[in-house]
Amino acid sequence: MINKSNPFLNLKYEPMMEELGDDYYDVVAAAEFPAHWLRFRNDALLPLMGLDPATVGDGDFLEAFGAFEGVRPFLALRYHGYQFGAYNPFLGDGRGFLYGQIRGIDGNLYDLGTKGSGRTPYSRSADGRLTLKGGVREVLAAEALHQLGVKTSRCLSLIETGESLWRGDEPSPTRSSAMVRFNRSHIRFGTLERLHYLKRPDLIGKLLDRAIAVYYPDIPDTEDKYLQFYAELIERVAQLSAQWMAAGFCHGVLNTDNMSITGESFDYGPYAFIPTYDARFTAASFDYGGRYSYGNQPYICKFNLEMLQLPLAMVTEKSCLEVELTKFDDCYQQHYQKLIWQKLGFKEYFPLLEDLLAATIELLKDTDISYHGFFAELAQGFNFGWREDSGLILENAVFNRKISNSSGDKLKDNWCNLYHQCLNQLSIAKMEKTGDMLKFHNPPTVLLRPIIESIWQPIAEENDWQLFYDLINKIQTKS
Repeated sequence: MINKSNPFLNLKYEPMMEELGDDYYDVVAAAEFPAHWLRFRNDALLPLMGLDPATVGDGDFLEAFGAFEGVRPFLALRYHGYQFGAYNPFLGDGRGFLYGQIRGIDGNLYDLGTKGSGRTPYSRSADGRLTLKGGVREVLAAEALHQLGVKTSRCLSLIETGESLWRGDEPSPTRSSAMVRFNRSHIRFGTLERLHYLKRPDLIGKLLDRAIAVYYPDIPDTEDKYLQFYAELIERVAQLSAQWMAAGFCHGVLNTDNMSITGESFDYGPYAFIPTYDARFTAASFDYGGRYSYGNQPYICKFNLEMLQLPLAMVTEKSCLEVELTKFDDCYQQHYQKLIWQKLGFKEYFPLLEDLLAATIELLKDTDISYHGFFAELAQGFNFGWREDSGLILENAVFNRKISNSSGDKLKDNWCNLYHQCLNQLSIAKMEKTGDMLKFHNPPTVLLRPIIESIWQPIAEENDWQLFYDLINKIQTKS
């Protein structure tokens, strides 16, 4: 029996996906778990949902998202996808479902989607579960990316569920969990690709009509609305890939089923933040050819958009879609430049910034400097003396010890001179804003792999969560 006092069960859920009909999903039931321990609740999201964190108890999370009491049918969404470049028609929500859709106080529609909630018709031979470590890693990734300005899903809750799981990529048996993801939409590129595979342009048009009305409300209901949707999606994805690159983030598995039609980042499996600037860096141990390497991300996003032309060409002109995609590279580059300039402390463009950007990438690429450490030390060490004397810039930086040859020294000196020149393009008032921008865009806490492992070790060995909560607090407060 549903607890009417539970605020999650009294939200006004909207049937956007249900109203489309069961050509797009299967109604499923959640697994029953032997235990429920709330390990994370994201109080920062509750006000957006119209809820006061003080009035939401831990038991409300456990009932709604552990025992999976619900007020609507749970929907496992159907989709296909290109996985490592090869088409796979045997996909779909295999360990999660759409719990419900709610309207935020900002007027946007949001999905509550589960991960690790049990088997579905698309689980194949898998158990439909999520390891606790996988859940912890996704909570951390989503919060870190959000604080870095990446358009990302976030985790509403993580509940340990008391089962023992066997995995090839973790010491086993390992602990189980169920997570609830909060994001704009779980409709993927692969959702449309499945309908192309089934030769159902009618279902493609029906889905797009609803998606445009909900997620692209500024697009008018005209004959070229599908083309306008694609054009705006290209810009959103170009911006997203620029955000990943500027954040020094490697998603790991950019299959088309891991890309959202809202241009939002989600589903963090084998992700990693790069330790140093290395375009060949890969996050997934099974990515032997480096297809989803850090430096390949813009190219892969463009490729996935190109594959999306196949279903879209069933409802609009392919030649027009091809023309729109030619704009991706310039759009990506513009966004990337702007983001790096912000990380360097500059908001307004002037020509010398282009030279500074090139020098920054060259310095990071050709030395062994920490990518995130460089920007963090820039933010922490910034002072007005840098405007007067280029020799003072980063003179006490820890990474100076990493530059052990004349080539590296020359690159750093060149960079410092350019940065000094750029600072002298600013007024005194704008210099003050530069320091604030540096701190805002370069938080000191970065989720490198050793940090994540150091957080997980006390959880695995002693069930000690304090370091996890401390890290979440640092990330959310940018301290």
